[in-house]
Amino acid sequence: MTLYIDADACPVKAEAERVATRHGIRMVLVSNGGIRPSANPLVDSVYVGAGLDEADRWIADHAGPGDVVVTSDIPLAARALENGAAVLKPDGEELTQRNIGTILATRDLMADLRSADPFRQGGGRAFSKADRSRFLDVLDRVLRR
Repeated sequence: MTLYIDADACPVKAEAERVATRHGIRMVLVSNGGIRPSANPLVDSVYVGAGLDEADRWIADHAGPGDVVVTSDIPLAARALENGAAVLKPDGEELTQRNIGTILATRDLMADLRSADPFRQGGGRAFSKADRSRFLDVLDRVLRR
């Protein structure tokens, strides 16, 4: 079992490392660079090229059954689920085969709405302490399965 983190914009890297260490699970931080490597022997850092979605491609190519992927990227989540991995968003939402279709459709609809109205602002909510707490709880539960 490996915990893969889509690390470039992930707000819960430190929390994920604490949980992975407690469970004795290997963790891989995948980024385009700029992420400081951890001194933890269970944590590896993988630096990919600067191209669009390079980190996502790397994770999708390596994650499989029994692994856990942490990402906000919905297409990456869909690919990881197809490969048999469990997927969590940094706010603790667990993505599954049952809900990924709806989430992909909503993502596409929101992209269409944003492109139709170039003056549309915001739409996302701020990451909260409750999100961080929910992530810790759900990650711990998923790793125990």
